[in-house]
Amino acid sequence: MQVENYHIPVMLNEVEEYLLTNTSGLYADCTLGGAGHSFYLLNKYPKLKIIGIDCDEAALEQAKIKTAGFTGRIEFVRGNFGQLKGLINKIGVLKLDGVLLDLGVSSRQFDDKSRGFSFMQGPLDMRMDNRSKLTAKDIVNLYSCEQLAEVFYRFGEERESRKIARYIVQKRLQAPIETANELALIVQKAKKSFGNINPATKVFQALRIAVNSELDSLESVLKSLPDVLKAGAKAVIISYHSLEDRIVKNNFRQEKLNGVYEVLTKKIVVPKEAEVASNSRSRSAKLRAAKRLN
Repeated sequence: MQVENYHIPVMLNEVEEYLLTNTSGLYADCTLGGAGHSFYLLNKYPKLKIIGIDCDEAALEQAKIKTAGFTGRIEFVRGNFGQLKGLINKIGVLKLDGVLLDLGVSSRQFDDKSRGFSFMQGPLDMRMDNRSKLTAKDIVNLYSCEQLAEVFYRFGEERESRKIARYIVQKRLQAPIETANELALIVQKAKKSFGNINPATKVFQALRIAVNSELDSLESVLKSLPDVLKAGAKAVIISYHSLEDRIVKNNFRQEKLNGVYEVLTKKIVVPKEAEVASNSRSRSAKLRAAKRLN
């Protein structure tokens, strides 16, 4: 699979519109992934520079290949976006002209069976960073029924969390649950299916969030953004489910009241119909943006 054509960045034009203030400035792509957004911006604006951050070593290696033609204009940093301030300070950067966060799982991660993010046959892992110890397999096989139900309800907003948790506990008494496909089948038996959405979708979302402490990272980076954005600099955040979007919306709203931000997106920005038709994984994307006032 060719690196150049694999990753399809979401809402490219919208990101460009809401993010850029200085076309020769320094920006942080905090969830670099396939480097789709960064490649587009670097290619279009010859003086623009980017700090590309990702906790996934494999993603960084792929991004280095994709952006090889922009030597000296992109610096790669391995780390969690929740530690943005510390990560850029460590390389001598205090302030940025803009910050982009495209949250969620990249296409490469999702399609890699060894990562366990999808319902395909593969180990129950779900770690964005393979240096982490906790895996989805650990949660599924070691958490109590009550703990499992709490994870599914809190991070997946799964209404049948208790029933699913009971099914999992009963199944693992026979043998440990080892694969993503095995877990998906258990969830499918536990709950009724409606429409075309896989019944295990919310459970897999919940496990991924729990394994990677995604909401904690989002809260942390939002807290640090006012410290790293220059006056007039912008933050653009693309989320893919209501839990993330709610956190971003509430933060931007509160910081507006505090006199820190001007909120640029009065309503959420979503992909156009043509984009969704050509890239189905963009359908749940929601973009919000804010500008640092002073």
